[in-house]
Amino acid sequence: MQATLAQVEQWRRESVAISRGLKRRDSGLVEQLIEQYQHRLLRYLVFLTNHRETAEDIFQETWMRVLERGPQYDGRARFETWLFTIARNLVIDLSRKRKMTSLDALREPNDSAAPFEPESAEISPFRHCESQQEARRIAAAMLRLDALQREALVLRFHEEMSLDEISRVTRAPLSTVKSRLYRGLAALKPHIVEVAP
Repeated sequence: MQATLAQVEQWRRESVAISRGLKRRDSGLVEQLIEQYQHRLLRYLVFLTNHRETAEDIFQETWMRVLERGPQYDGRARFETWLFTIARNLVIDLSRKRKMTSLDALREPNDSAAPFEPESAEISPFRHCESQQEARRIAAAMLRLDALQREALVLRFHEEMSLDEISRVTRAPLSTVKSRLYRGLAALKPHIVEVAP
């Protein structure tokens, strides 16, 4: 998905406005940002940690960091890139505290809860049910992937970030991001077929 010049200019203006608001510690802006990004951020954290309660704790801590470090955001990158980077770093910090070796280690051994799925805006109950079933199938298949591949897929397809933005969030070279996406998609295909009804 290539952004148009108009979209890039709009993102730049929004980023600068957010930067100014965070420097002023504008509480109304922070509430608006939480409202705008809450579902996407929580979904990302659930996919990273594979544990709803851990994701919710990190979600809260992420917004605390935004409040504390808001004046550091300079608006050169999109706000969501900065926000997701903070969240990712908190997951990594937690895994280090727990002496874990990978993001997958955050999964609780007996955790069988389904990943968080935000409510759909679908009107038809049949379409809603059908899309929920498809989402559960894909979520179950994604949980079988390598954590770094899963993260790249979530950022690209759920969060619709560009490859450059994913590279900044994950602090990985662009070639590595491309490789993770390619390998993740290739690994995902047999799992989706396997879990299909």
